[in-house]
Amino acid sequence: MGGYGMGGGGLIWLIVLGVLVVVPFWRLLPKFGIPAWVALVSIIPLGALILLWIMAFKDKTSGGIA
Repeated sequence: MGGYGMGGGGLIWLIVLGVLVVVPFWRLLPKFGIPAWVALVSIIPLGALILLWIMAFKDKTSGGIA
């Protein structure tokens, strides 16, 4: 019943957390000249960390306020 220690609704929480991580990356990455679909990499924790490093050390933004 339920299965694997997640309890009832565990999958729903994983999806909610995934959306909460992907959406900000989806909005920010195009401002750094990176395609928005790359935000899906942020579902993997190490992928999110790598994307943050890329964004932090990118020299120029492609638009917006500098």
